[in-house]
Amino acid sequence: MTPAAATMWNRTVRGLRPHQDDVLIAVAGAAGGLLLWAFGLNSSPLWERGPRWLVLIPLAVMCVTALLRRTGQPYVLFIGIAAQAADVLMGSLLATLILFTDVLYAAVLYGSPRLARGAIRGSVAVTVLVTAGLLIAFQEPEMLLMGAACAGVLIVPTSTGEAIRSHRDKAAAERLRAEQTALLAELDRKQAVNSERARMARELHDVVANHLSAIAIHSSAALSFPDSHDSSGATRDALGVIRENSVQGLAEMRRLIGLLRNATGAEEPAATPSLDGLDALLARARATTDDGRTFTLIDRRAKGERLPAPVELAAYRVVQEAVTNALKHAAPGNVTVELDRDGGKPGTLGIRVLSPLSSTPVDDDGPRAPGAGAGLVGMRERVELLRGELTAGPTTGAGGEPVWQVHAVLPAPHETGGAATGTGAPRRYEPRETES
Repeated sequence: MTPAAATMWNRTVRGLRPHQDDVLIAVAGAAGGLLLWAFGLNSSPLWERGPRWLVLIPLAVMCVTALLRRTGQPYVLFIGIAAQAADVLMGSLLATLILFTDVLYAAVLYGSPRLARGAIRGSVAVTVLVTAGLLIAFQEPEMLLMGAACAGVLIVPTSTGEAIRSHRDKAAAERLRAEQTALLAELDRKQAVNSERARMARELHDVVANHLSAIAIHSSAALSFPDSHDSSGATRDALGVIRENSVQGLAEMRRLIGLLRNATGAEEPAATPSLDGLDALLARARATTDDGRTFTLIDRRAKGERLPAPVELAAYRVVQEAVTNALKHAAPGNVTVELDRDGGKPGTLGIRVLSPLSSTPVDDDGPRAPGAGAGLVGMRERVELLRGELTAGPTTGAGGEPVWQVHAVLPAPHETGGAATGTGAPRRYEPRETES
């Protein structure tokens, strides 16, 4: 036997496996029929000769049809009709007749729609013909009772099966309709979300991105003119910082707009900030301030080690927001950014940003950007999204001076086969002195 034929044979055998309820029906029918036969509770056969045990043959065949009443249609129905006819000829048992009504019921309920319609029409036709034939043959009113009995045997089980089948079909149709409704609701929800994302992208592009573009253009235009009144070049340095930060902000804004418009998420922008960009971030921060604040990066990670992209992005954003807050609110002094691999616990990345904290409000006659408190909330949400921890608040520095500390711990398990995972020597990046 070929493998394909063996597979088909196994499927056929599994498909013909009787249901547990069908086995119980067949066993109950066989036990009841044997009990009736043992007590001689069966009608006389149409012929006078023949052993009494012949009536057990239709019973046995009907029990087999009961085992396959769900999976063997329409053949089970034809065999059952033949077995019932043989039972009437050999001396009918009540158990065989009851099993036959169940076969009719199962043919309508589990068979094809065509078989169900044929069984119902056939039962009505046979009942009418039998009733009419008995009335014509015997011309007695009592024959109507025989017609009613025939209807009970044929019409009642088929009509019951049709009613239950109709209810099941309606229930299946309702379930399908409910699934389709849920699917349409989900599609509507996704469409509404995509429309809102598109609207937010348009608003960001039309309002914020246009303002950043205008700042970058005007600062570039101002840099193109020579300034004879500023010998130190402070104005040009300030304009350069303005242009650099506006261009950087515009790039980030365009990245965010791309994420909003790309509702499917199939194309992720390639320019994702990582910890490798901290040097440039601190360089921009140094160029922004000239009031004595300096920025130092201490990286205790292993050289060349790469962390998962979500961890690197979250760590970069935490440092970016902490440095921005330091530019807004910190007192003059050194702002330290520390990255510590496995410092708090194994398989984590520790981020610590320390900025000087003054007990009195800082007033350096310079403009300070206002804060709304949303930065700390954003940092906390990013860290908690990765199941990390974040604390922010005043504390005491190594020298006893008051400092503001932002400390985040992000899960960052070591990847096997990647870069070395040991603790490397700290790498310090000090600000370079500008030539006067």
